[in-house]
Amino acid sequence: MQPEAFFLPLKLTGSKQISQRFCLYYPAQRDIELGLVIYVHPFAEEMNKARRMAALQSRAFAQAGFSVLQIDLLGCGDSSGDFADATWRNWVYDVVQGCRWLLSHRAGPSASGDSTLWMWGLRAGCLVAVEAARELNHSCNFLFWQPPATGKPLLQQFMRLKAAGNMLDGQSKGVMEIMRKTLANGSTVEIAGYMLSPALASGLEQADLSPPNSIGAGCRLEWFELSKRDDFGLSPVSVNTISKWQQAGFHVGSRVVHGPAFWQTSEIEEAPDLVAATTNAVLRIPHELH
Repeated sequence: MQPEAFFLPLKLTGSKQISQRFCLYYPAQRDIELGLVIYVHPFAEEMNKARRMAALQSRAFAQAGFSVLQIDLLGCGDSSGDFADATWRNWVYDVVQGCRWLLSHRAGPSASGDSTLWMWGLRAGCLVAVEAARELNHSCNFLFWQPPATGKPLLQQFMRLKAAGNMLDGQSKGVMEIMRKTLANGSTVEIAGYMLSPALASGLEQADLSPPNSIGAGCRLEWFELSKRDDFGLSPVSVNTISKWQQAGFHVGSRVVHGPAFWQTSEIEEAPDLVAATTNAVLRIPHELH
């Protein structure tokens, strides 16, 4: 099954300039469209490492009856701009517009009247998805792969790549502080081949996974984490974050699945158990969640 590739024309926020977002669309492969899914990719090189898994899951969703949109955000993949052009606000805007395109291009007569929108994020993509949902003004469910409770540790992890590189050259002292001062002064910093802008760094650092209060009761969250250890469980931070979503009225399913951290492995890896478990979870009907 080959997805439909196209460019979605979008205006940059605060500008009249039109730029292109590269998209892949996987239409539902069944007579009845069960729902809509938008994939929000992770940060920097994690996006490239995860492409294989994103494609496998998108195909599985399409075969199960869901229409899926993958969108490369501003400055990422085959979309317009460089990584240095990306801001957190632009990424949120891209996802909102991608959702609107998806909602307006459902599978025609085969679409059921109550097709559900799923926001599917991986790592930092979970944070972007939640922020976009707050602005979309449309009910939706959430699917999180390896979600962080906040964006701050992701930014620190990314910045450590620069410090680690300098350590090999014997120049690691004060690198983190220098980068932070550079960003605070409004300049970009280069990390592992990516030019990080102050607006993107600030947005990621301030992002958190608080549930969108505008959506509320009756919606669903499916939360997945990966581990190669059989005895691995959800961390206290994850448990606490999930509790907040439950208190906000979401039906939450959470599980740890056996598999590699494919978004950061040196070679491209697959986690077939994650694809199977994710597809089965999304296909569950609401009363099965209780």
